[in-house]
Amino acid sequence: MGEWQGRTAVITGGGRGFGKAFGTALAAEGAHVVLVDIDDAVAEAAAEEIRAAGGSADGVGGDVTDEARMAAIMEQAAAVNGGVDLLVNNAGLHSDEYGQPILKMGLAKVRRLFDVNVLGVVCCTLAAHPHMKGRAGASVVNISSSAAHMGGSAYGDSKLAVAGLTITFARELGADGIRVNAISPGLILTETIRNELPEATKQRVQAMQLIPGDGIEKDIVDAMLYLASAKARFVTGETLRVTGGMAAGV
Repeated sequence: MGEWQGRTAVITGGGRGFGKAFGTALAAEGAHVVLVDIDDAVAEAAAEEIRAAGGSADGVGGDVTDEARMAAIMEQAAAVNGGVDLLVNNAGLHSDEYGQPILKMGLAKVRRLFDVNVLGVVCCTLAAHPHMKGRAGASVVNISSSAAHMGGSAYGDSKLAVAGLTITFARELGADGIRVNAISPGLILTETIRNELPEATKQRVQAMQLIPGDGIEKDIVDAMLYLASAKARFVTGETLRVTGGMAAGV
């Protein structure tokens, strides 16, 4: 019996990208995973892939800023194994549309960016908390970004807020036995990034890395598995930068 047997993980933004990879890895370790995505069809398709491979998964639709919906999803998830053991706050807006200067985006888009990337973390953590408190090894893993440490964009500012919330929730939830940590990915060459990122941009970013070569999706998955595991039992309030040294700093 592995560490994740009989345990439940909820992953937001779970229908694709990092979220789907997180769910696949946790299910392979024996967890029941609940993939939450704004697109319910995408969430269910990802869950079906996991089930077809022999894992246990549910795919559900929901907006992470919807307090009532997130509360219902956490309650549903908790019914499987008696609680929620891991919450991965992965959902976020990060497309080119939300990577523009504030003067170009305007207030409405900036507000939506912070609603999802920042308040979505708050909403989901509050919804999961009653089902996590007192669970041995319970933890939250937030997804920040290397942009949080570089400055110069509203997107980066939203992810800097996620790093701040990680410390705040670590302090507030520690008494309930819940650890809270975050991951700041650097340039990770997922299939989408490989298809969309201009070669010049890739070379510019990689020139800032201290470790040459490509960051891959497994680097982030492995970081999540570590932070969520008993190996990290004495780690909380931390943001782990997985950037090849690009965002190194004190």
